Amino acid sequence: MDENFQERFTGIIKFTPPLYKQRYQFIKDLVGKYKPKKVADLGCADCTLLWMLKFCSCIEVLAGLDICASVMKEKMHRLAPLPGDYLQPAERSLTVTLHHGSVAHKDPCMLGFDLVTCIELIEHLEQSELKKFPEVVFGFMSPSIVVISTPNSEFNPLLPGVTLFRHPDHKFEWNRAQFQSWALETARHYDYSVEFTGVGHPPVGMEKVGFCTQIGVFVRKYPQASESAQSEKPTKAAYKTVFKAVYPSLKDKKYLQNAVVSEVIFTAQIIKQSLMDRLMSEHEEYNDDPTERKSKFQSSMNCFSEDLGKLVVEKSMEPFVNGNVVYIPLTTIFSFPKVNRLCGTFEKLSELIAGKVTLSSDGSAVMFNTEHENEEN
Repeated sequence: MDENFQERFTGIIKFTPPLYKQRYQFIKDLVGKYKPKKVADLGCADCTLLWMLKFCSCIEVLAGLDICASVMKEKMHRLAPLPGDYLQPAERSLTVTLHHGSVAHKDPCMLGFDLVTCIELIEHLEQSELKKFPEVVFGFMSPSIVVISTPNSEFNPLLPGVTLFRHPDHKFEWNRAQFQSWALETARHYDYSVEFTGVGHPPVGMEKVGFCTQIGVFVRKYPQASESAQSEKPTKAAYKTVFKAVYPSLKDKKYLQNAVVSEVIFTAQIIKQSLMDRLMSEHEEYNDDPTERKSKFQSSMNCFSEDLGKLVVEKSMEPFVNGNVVYIPLTTIFSFPKVNRLCGTFEKLSELIAGKVTLSSDGSAVMFNTEHENEEN
């Protein structure tokens, strides 16, 4: 929460990158290692960590909680989808929600998370809140992983200007022995293991003071509680939702259909245009009258499909012409990697484009009228 304290203390200690970025990078690296789908950030403040995590492709649910709604609201617009997210929906789903409330209270909206982060949070808690914190996070929420970071008070003498605490809102700052004692007892009580590390290396020769920020990574030892135990958890809401964004996703049939239809039309147009370009180049030398020219143009179109070898997989899948209409077989279009990846099966392709793309009477090919191209030639 104290992102800028290192900028206020410009004496012998200067962290590169800034300490708050090192803490956030630690979380990003952890996400990259464990690939959690649901992540909650307690004490999310201005939502910077959530904003960074929304780009992690494994995450499908992000939630933030803070006691100060105004701080969240100031920057929460960064968590909203951008126009590009609608133009090119991601394959994963993503929902981002912000809640106003205290970590000392239980709310069912925080159940079922894989990873819970508490970055520079616990030192802001009153003693009564700190006492309830383990039961809320480890007992009630019971995520697979909990990450807690907090200042290491042993480092404070190296920070010019720090007399008691690093921030006026801090209620305490623990040394390493105090933090580890609290963490080990909490882990033991709630069946977690815990490992200690940190960010913000001390200067050379002063390694004995440890990291500037100490971090505990808690991992739950046993699977999630049974259904009977889960049913005992309260259902009364304690938080107020102040923001929610649901990102467009290819898991939503509406967005998937739009993407498939666009890609099918684009692919068919490429094949058609290649055919038309070749025919136009073949007819540049002729100065016949329109009737004879049209006849020769049509004849060439009927035999041109063999030259599309780079665009199709098999000759049986080649486009063909009948009258003024070019037919692009769906099997040809389905063979293109992006279309194949979007649809998965040929049956799915047929289902998604039905009624959205002009097809032949038997539904086996996309149709394009060549009359306009004929007139230009």
